[in-house]
Amino acid sequence: MKWFYDLKIATKLIVSFGAVLLLTLVLGLSNIFSMNHVNQASNDLAENWMPSVRAVMQLRIDLGELRRWELSHMLNDKPEQVSMYEKRLEESIATIKQHRQDYEKLISSPEEKATATEFDSNLAAFLIDHDKMIALSRDGKKLEARELAASTSAKSLGLLTDNVNKLVKINVDGGDKASDDATATFQNARMTSIVLLAANIGIGMVLALWVARIVSAPLQQAVSLARDVAGGDLTRSIDVTSACETGQLMQALKDMTGNLQTLVSQVRHGTDTIATASSEIASGNQDLSSRTEEQASSLEETASSMEELTSTVKQNADNARQANQLAQSASGIALKGGDVVGQVVGTMASINESSRKIVDIISVIDGIAFQTNILALNAAVEAARAGEQGRGFAVVASEVRNLAHRSAAAAKDIKLLISDSVEKVEAGSALVNQAGETMSEIVTSITRVTDIMSEITSASVEQSAGIEQVNTAIVQMDQVTQQNAALVEEAAAAAESMQEQAARLSEVVSVFKLLASQTPPPRAAAPLKRSVPAAVVASVKAPAVAAPKPAIKKPVKEVVGGDEWEAF
Repeated sequence: MKWFYDLKIATKLIVSFGAVLLLTLVLGLSNIFSMNHVNQASNDLAENWMPSVRAVMQLRIDLGELRRWELSHMLNDKPEQVSMYEKRLEESIATIKQHRQDYEKLISSPEEKATATEFDSNLAAFLIDHDKMIALSRDGKKLEARELAASTSAKSLGLLTDNVNKLVKINVDGGDKASDDATATFQNARMTSIVLLAANIGIGMVLALWVARIVSAPLQQAVSLARDVAGGDLTRSIDVTSACETGQLMQALKDMTGNLQTLVSQVRHGTDTIATASSEIASGNQDLSSRTEEQASSLEETASSMEELTSTVKQNADNARQANQLAQSASGIALKGGDVVGQVVGTMASINESSRKIVDIISVIDGIAFQTNILALNAAVEAARAGEQGRGFAVVASEVRNLAHRSAAAAKDIKLLISDSVEKVEAGSALVNQAGETMSEIVTSITRVTDIMSEITSASVEQSAGIEQVNTAIVQMDQVTQQNAALVEEAAAAAESMQEQAARLSEVVSVFKLLASQTPPPRAAAPLKRSVPAAVVASVKAPAVAAPKPAIKKPVKEVVGGDEWEAF
C-alpha cells in the first residue's frame, strides 16, 4: 500500500469516496435489479394469472348459465317462452366462445395450452349434445331430452367443469408461484441491501479513519516538531514516509531543522571566536595607541625640517625663472630674424614663380602666332582655290602671316630676356635659402636652450610645489595621527563592547539544543598578524644651493618601532 501513501491528499480522498460511491452503486444496482424482478412478478400476477383466473371463472359461470337455460327450455312448453330460451341459449353459446377466445390470449404455459385444447374438444362434444337435446325439447320430446341431458350431456358438462377447474388451479398455482417469487426476491433484495449497506458503512468508516489517520498523523508530527523547534530543541529526527503534501511538508521541516542546526552551530561557533578575537583586538588597540603617540612627536620634528627645505627650494626656483626669462628673450629676437629671412626667401620664390609664369605666357603667345600662321597659310590656299573671288582674302591672309611672324620673333626675344632674369633670380634665391637655413639653425639652437631653461624652471617650480605638498602632508599626517590616537581609544572601547555583545549572543544561542555531532568544540581565535619590527632612522638634509640665506640643517628624531609594529 506504499503507492496509496504517496498519493496526494486530494487523490486519496477521491479514491476513498470513489470506493464508497462504487459500493453505493452496487447497492443501488442490486436494488434496481430486485425491484425489476418484483415488478415483473407483480405485472405477471396482475396481467396474466389473475385475468386468467377471472376468464376461466367466467367460462364456468357461462357454462352454468347455459345449463340453466337448457333446463328451462326442456321444462317449459309455451312457444313464446321456448323461443325466448332458444335466443338466450344462442347468446350464452356466443358468450362462451367469445370468452374462450379472450382467454386464448392469456395462456402462458404448455400445460395450460393443452388443458385449453382439451376444453375446446369437450366443448364441441357438449355443443353437439346440446343441439340434440334442444331439438328433442323443441319437438316435444321432453323426456328424451331430459335423459340426454342427464347422461351424455351431463358427462360432457362434467368434463368441461373438470377442464375449467384444472385451468383455475393452473392459474392459481401460477399466481401463487409468482407471488412466492416476488416475496423471495423481496427478501433476498432486503438481505442483500442490508449486507451491502452494512459493508458500505463499514468500508466507508474504515476508509475515513484510515485516510484521516494518514493525513492527520504527519500533521500532528509536524505540529509537535514545530513546537519543539520553537522551544529551541533541534535534536528531533524526522522520518519522511510518503511523497504526498504531508510528506513534502515533513521533508521541508526536516530541511528547515537541518539548516537551523547548521546555522545555530555556526553562530555558536562564531560567537566564541568573536569573543576571543575581540579581547585580542582590545589589547592590540591599547598597544597601537602608545605607538601612535610616539609617531606624532616624530612627525612634528620632521615638519620643521621640511619647512627649512621648502624655503631653499623656492630660492632655486626664482633663480631658474630669471634665467628662463633671459633665454626666452634671446629666443624671441632670433625668431624675429628668422621670420625676416623667411619672408625674403618667400619673396624671392614669388619672383621666381612669376618669371616662370611669364615664360609660360610667352610660350603660349608663340604657340598662338604659330597657329595663326598655319591658319593664314590655309586661308591663302583656300583663296587660291577660289580664284579671282578669293584674291582679296588672299591679300588679308598674307598680312596676317606677316603679323604672326613678327609676333613670334618678338615673343622669342622676350623669352630670352625673361630666361636670363629667371636664372639670376634663381641664383639670388639660392643664396637667400642658404641664409634662411643658417638662421633656422640659429633659431633652433636658441629654442633648445630656451626649452632646457623652461624645463629647469618647471622642475624647480614643481620641486618647490612638491616639497610644499610634502610639508602639508606631514602636517596633515601629524593631525591624522592625533586623530588616529583618539580613534584607537574609541576602537578599544568598541572592541570591549563587541566582546560583551558576543557574550550575550552566545547566551541567546545556547537556548538551542543540538546533537553532540553538530556541536564542535570552539576554535581559538587566530592571533592578529602584525608586521615585523624594523628600526628606521629618518633624517632630512637641506640641499646645498647657493643662496643668500642657506637652509639650516636639523636632524630628525629617530622613530623606532616596538616589538610588533613597523616604524613610520
